[in-house]
Amino acid sequence: MIQIENISFNYAGSTEKVFSDFSLQLKENNIYGLLGKNGTGKSTLLYLISGLLHAKKGTITYDGIETRKRRPEVLEEMFIVPEEFELPNITLNEYVRINSPFYPRFSREVLDSCLNVFELPTTLKLNSLSMGQKKKVFMSFALAAGTRLLLMDEPTNGLDIPSKAQFRRVVAGHMTDDRMLIISTHQVHDVEQLLDHILILDHSRLLLDASVADLCEKYSFEYRQPGQPMDDVIYSEPSVQGNAVIVRRHEDAPETQLNLELLFDAVTLGKVR
Repeated sequence: MIQIENISFNYAGSTEKVFSDFSLQLKENNIYGLLGKNGTGKSTLLYLISGLLHAKKGTITYDGIETRKRRPEVLEEMFIVPEEFELPNITLNEYVRINSPFYPRFSREVLDSCLNVFELPTTLKLNSLSMGQKKKVFMSFALAAGTRLLLMDEPTNGLDIPSKAQFRRVVAGHMTDDRMLIISTHQVHDVEQLLDHILILDHSRLLLDASVADLCEKYSFEYRQPGQPMDDVIYSEPSVQGNAVIVRRHEDAPETQLNLELLFDAVTLGKVR
């Protein structure tokens, strides 16, 4: 669905390349977690995929069409929610009337359903909202747009704990088999229950490109108390429950839940590849 081939990119006025000869393939029916330390190019990659930034070399295609061309048939299948944005000084109904025609599968029913989960009224004035409320409204519109590709940059920033749980509910409730969602975040605990594929980025290097199913089949994520055997441990960190550890999973052992923060630390330190 998305093919990134040998791209290079640097911002104007900078000789430092964010990406150099970088390639990646992304497929529908996946919720990707795009992880990496600050400054490693996560947001830049989302903007390159959407065509809002242009690679200096290489190509990025969506169903065979270069995204940099910003063709209508591609734009109607793509929606990006940036980390920071502004909404106009109009009502939600006016915003829907102006913007929904650009998305053939837009659903007011989905929009109202998302707003209901976020405990927001379905009629409101956009400029009267807090930043957190604006983010909820914009993400609700994004899901209601019905695009096959949805890009979200740090979607849980600015949300309180209940709102983060609501965010997970609206995303899980409105994903379909023909959609792809890419979530760029450093707040891994907020989204780890949603993700089914993990990408860990370090500029032009993909440190990890693996499905959650494959990771949980290959590794066990456990807690061990002081004094318990540690000779089979690949990576460990102290925690209030003991030592959080990653070990290779035995074939007959039950699968464990992914500890995404522990995995991220292990991958960035080169302990897991």
